[in-house]
Amino acid sequence: MAKITRRIGLSLGADLCWPRCFEGIMKRWDPTLRVGGDEIRFDVERVLIEPFDLRAPVRYDLVLDRLTHWYTNTREWIKKAVLMDDLYVLNNPWSVQSMEKQTSYCAMMRLGMPIPDTWLVPPKEYVDSPDLQPTLERYAKLFSLDELGDKVGYPMFMKPYDGGGWVGVSKVDNAAELTEAYDGSGKFIMHLQQGILPFDHFIRCIGIGPDVRVVEYDPSAPLHERYTNEFNHLSESDTKRLKQITLTINAFFGWDFNSCESLHQDGVWHPIDFANPCPDSQVTSLHRHFPWLVLANLRWALFNAATLRKKPRNLNWAPYLEIADGPGTFDEKLPQYAALAEKAFDTAGFEEFCAEHLGPLEEVAWEYFGSKDAREAVREKVVALFPEHEVEEFTERFWSSIQDWRLESAQGAQR
Repeated sequence: MAKITRRIGLSLGADLCWPRCFEGIMKRWDPTLRVGGDEIRFDVERVLIEPFDLRAPVRYDLVLDRLTHWYTNTREWIKKAVLMDDLYVLNNPWSVQSMEKQTSYCAMMRLGMPIPDTWLVPPKEYVDSPDLQPTLERYAKLFSLDELGDKVGYPMFMKPYDGGGWVGVSKVDNAAELTEAYDGSGKFIMHLQQGILPFDHFIRCIGIGPDVRVVEYDPSAPLHERYTNEFNHLSESDTKRLKQITLTINAFFGWDFNSCESLHQDGVWHPIDFANPCPDSQVTSLHRHFPWLVLANLRWALFNAATLRKKPRNLNWAPYLEIADGPGTFDEKLPQYAALAEKAFDTAGFEEFCAEHLGPLEEVAWEYFGSKDAREAVREKVVALFPEHEVEEFTERFWSSIQDWRLESAQGAQR
């Protein structure tokens, strides 16, 4: 029996609370897992930014990445490590780099998902270049914004084709508002998307590997209240459908960690925003759901690091497209897509691993989230985001929500 240490790297930017809790739980538990005849322990380290030799081997077995969607140096190090060292990374760095919301809409329309009607419009302004003017003069077709607005229909939403974080998003109710929004869009390339209004539910699903959290979302609320306390509140069939949609999207693009927003209207779930492969993971946004996120990250990281599970370097869309081009309705095809996703994530192997090896994790996490270190992690994030006079108020607010999770977890364990 060999004694082996697996190294988990955390590739971080401004993240404060979740990595501290991830590390704190691992330190408190310090598991030794017997897998395949070996005794496996784990080291957790934060990945540093420094020069690197392209041929130098990496010291990690898995990296949980929260940086490369915008930081090029680390992205190129991770891409090198995937190619040359078979590093398992959450998420696929090429897919994160190249798959804008535009691509994700097209792909899921191709699979038959009921995405709202969406148009892409050329930018109002351009970055000047030597070939710009002759190109526009020869090929840019004048279009009527009013006519386009009538085709899409009101209300609609204008939003950047590759954006995130609600930047540049406008609700448009009429032609005058459409003109105003477009005139103010600057150099952004924008989508015009049919509004699904009114809706019965606005749901955000957070997917980490095979785990999916289904939460009611309120985009009109302040950032710290948008994730509501309503979760697992839908019918079994609706919950299953949303999870299947989320897993299909994530597996299709090679995203271990992503969120998917869907609106419910007249019995139909419409995915509206699902290219979010670095979703908000902070306690100041997730509050009651924050412990779940940390635990889901831990389970998925430990499973992949312990088993040295290989992740495909390339995306294979052919099986999905074969289903899409085959007979049947989308309702009949979605379970087939989801089966491909479960195979991609090895859901059965993951669940077996968790049942056999991660039994103590819930109890350790429950104890940790009542500790001084966990409270300091919450306060540290609050200090980074809130004005000084609100720090104590919001620290207590988010800390209380975590204690609500602990109370509900204890009651569930007793049942």
